[in-house]
Amino acid sequence: MRIVPVPVLLDNYAYLVIADSSIAAVVDPSEAKPVLAAAEREQADLRAIWNTHHHWDHVGGNRDLLLAKPDLAVYGYAADRARIPGITNPVEDGEEFDFAAAPVRVIFIPAHTSGHVAYHLPSENAVFTGDTLFAGGCGRLFEGDAGMMVASLGRLTTLPPSTKIYCGHEYTEKNLRFALTLEPRNAELAAKYRRIKSLTDRGEPTVPTTVADELATNPFLRTDSRELRDAVRKRFPDCPDDAIAIFARTRELKDSF
Repeated sequence: MRIVPVPVLLDNYAYLVIADSSIAAVVDPSEAKPVLAAAEREQADLRAIWNTHHHWDHVGGNRDLLLAKPDLAVYGYAADRARIPGITNPVEDGEEFDFAAAPVRVIFIPAHTSGHVAYHLPSENAVFTGDTLFAGGCGRLFEGDAGMMVASLGRLTTLPPSTKIYCGHEYTEKNLRFALTLEPRNAELAAKYRRIKSLTDRGEPTVPTTVADELATNPFLRTDSRELRDAVRKRFPDCPDDAIAIFARTRELKDSF
């Protein structure tokens, strides 16, 4: 099975998931045209759309793809059926469905939106996290709170450390620049930033990342870091020294970075 990033809009990623049989699904197609062009280039037979959440920059291509391929199955969180254009296969937390004989597991990860899900492919050691977990960051709290996001991120980081994370945006370089303001002595973070900067300077994708990489470098997963906690509490002296409060203040700092 192959996973092919498809750049869409300004800094989004859709992903083609292509089985050995050439049957394919697309994750979060904000635009139809680049997805159809990529499917043709990869000689992929597009059969399904997997939407992680309802935001237009993740579902905006659904209707045009359905016009081009009316038989596409459209997956999305069941409670968000009114917000996922063309949904045919509403899914729930923990549900599994088959894709080209491989299981796909749905993980409910709300906070960025109330109906956000991830799609985990255990056989491929891969997970599509939409706008919940980014390389070096996490999504804004539009429809949830800090505690909800901490719990959602915790569900993702229980996956095996080598799990490849395919996220919804090319935000990595800026995310890591922000992370360095809180953990400048984190050697793994500094080394990753240099690698990522080299990729972005060449115009190359920075995805996928891995669970292990994110645990070592992502400030939103490092609320137990003494250096990070001290940096946050220096900026917010009244911040309690607990994980959710540190997370919330870290998110506040990132929102204005």
